[in-house]
Amino acid sequence: MCQQIAQGTRWSRCGHFQRHLVTAILDCNSSRCERSYHHPPSCRSPTCLKNFGGEIQQDIDTVNDYCFACHAARERHARGR
Repeated sequence: MCQQIAQGTRWSRCGHFQRHLVTAILDCNSSRCERSYHHPPSCRSPTCLKNFGGEIQQDIDTVNDYCFACHAARERHARGR
């Protein structure tokens, strides 16, 4: 499976990654992956992979806090909701 290489912010307290930009695609070189350069354009096989594999995350900065979603969830929990 081909993979996207993304740059973004890592939230160190929860470990989540906030993607800002996809900078490149890592080609898996498989003729069975529709995202690959090696996949034949005329292929109509339903068994070929259609989606990207797991994202390769490159941290461009790190914030020593919880991400926005985790911060909101912690506040809701603290209010008893």
